[in-house]
Amino acid sequence: MFLGHFGVGFGAKKLQPQVSLGTFFLAAQLADLVWPTLLLLGVERVNIVPQATATNAFEFVYYPFTHSLVGELVAGLLLGLIYWLVKRNAKGALLVGLLVPSHWLLDLVVHTPDLPLYPGPSPMFGFGLWNQIALTQVVEFALLGAGLWLYTRRTTARNGVGRYGLLGLVAFLVLIHVGGLFGPPPASVEALGWSGQLFWVIVLLAYWVDRNREVSGLPDGEPLRAAVPVVS
Repeated sequence: MFLGHFGVGFGAKKLQPQVSLGTFFLAAQLADLVWPTLLLLGVERVNIVPQATATNAFEFVYYPFTHSLVGELVAGLLLGLIYWLVKRNAKGALLVGLLVPSHWLLDLVVHTPDLPLYPGPSPMFGFGLWNQIALTQVVEFALLGAGLWLYTRRTTARNGVGRYGLLGLVAFLVLIHVGGLFGPPPASVEALGWSGQLFWVIVLLAYWVDRNREVSGLPDGEPLRAAVPVVS
C-alpha cells in the first residue's frame, strides 16, 4: 500500500483541520518512513525477489518494529503524546495517534501473510491483494481520490502555492507509485533504504502546501475559529 496511506492522511484533515497535512502524512506513513533507515542499519530485513508478487519484488523477512500491529500502536501512542505536548490539542493528538496503526490495517489488505501482530514469534497476516495487480490499483487510487476529495472540500488555496503545490504533490505521489509499479526493482537493499528516504520529502512538501491553504466548508455548528489559516 502506498497511495492509500496518503489518501487517509488527506482525509483526516476533514476531521481535525487545525492539524497540518504534513503531520497527518507523517503519522499515516510513519512505519514506511522509519523502515528504510532500519534496513540500512540491518535491524529489519527484506529480500528483493523479482515477481515476489504481481505488484512488487519485495519479500519481507523481518520488520517487527515498524510493521507489527503492537509496534505501530506503541508508535502511535508516542507520536500522539508528542503532538499533544507540543500543541495541547487532545482531539488532534488522538487522531494523529490513530493514524499510525491505520498503516497496519491498510497493509493487511494488500500484503501476503507477512505482517506480525507483535515483535518476536508471532502469527503472520495479510490478505494478499498485491497478487491482483488491477484490483490493487483500484483500491490505491480510490483511497487517494476519496481522501483528496475530502481535503479539497475542507481547505481552499490561499495562493498559487496552495493551488498548484497541491497538484504537484499529488502528481509526485502518483509518479512514485507508477515508477515503483512498472520500473525495475531496486538494485540492492541498500539502494532501497536510501531511496526510501524520499518519503521524508513528501512529508515536508505536505507541510509546505498545507501552510498555503486555509480551512473552509465548516459543518453546521462548528466554531468559526477553526477557519483560521492552517499553520500547525
